[in-house]
Amino acid sequence: MNLQHERIGLLCERLKLERIAADWPHLAQSAADGKASFGEFLERVLTAESDAREERKRSVLLRLATLPAIKTLEQYDFGFAHRAPRAQIQELASLAFITRAENVVLLGPSGVGKSHIATALAYRAVQAGIKTRFISAADLMLQLAAARGQGRLKEYFNRAVLGPKLLVVDEIGYLPFGREEATLFFNVVAKRYERASMVLTSNLPFAQWASAFADDQTLTAAMLDRLLHHAETILIEGSSYRMKDRVET
Repeated sequence: MNLQHERIGLLCERLKLERIAADWPHLAQSAADGKASFGEFLERVLTAESDAREERKRSVLLRLATLPAIKTLEQYDFGFAHRAPRAQIQELASLAFITRAENVVLLGPSGVGKSHIATALAYRAVQAGIKTRFISAADLMLQLAAARGQGRLKEYFNRAVLGPKLLVVDEIGYLPFGREEATLFFNVVAKRYERASMVLTSNLPFAQWASAFADDQTLTAAMLDRLLHHAETILIEGSSYRMKDRVET
């Protein structure tokens, strides 16, 4: 390595240009071999640095999203879930609902792919550079209760509830909430209302949601009023995909 290479390396380190530091020698040689202009060489190294930063950003967003797995809409088996509204689900892939601060509610029995679709939408949002968080309803309640007990509820709301542009809450209704938990969840919906999007999944039709929220009809009605004001509801019918192989054998 000559002195010029050392100086360039130090400048890249000082300016935090990690990809340029690694790539510029072979890009410079490639430019020289192809008789590229100085402008073309500069564009190539800046593009490499920009691409690397976007990749690092997506990696951080993916870690913060806490997805249970990597799922895509292309992997969803519409052949088995023949009652799933394909056009309606695929339209969500544009993520326009996030831009409009609208919600998506996926309803249907266990095993029809609600969580798969919710996870796929969350993953697509991460890949688009959108801050996203995926959490089950039960875990959300545990974290909210813990934050309240530690006197950090406002901090938790600002970071974990209001921070993500897309909040995915999975499996509403699988475990019933007590009154205090129901109130906390109402506040989640109320604070995000017309500000940022939510995707929710539930095995319960809306008429039965009160049973999951301490049988409080008034609170549930107020929550659904906010949740569904700007929302798209997707009803998926059918048998459990997880039972498919067992049934076939």
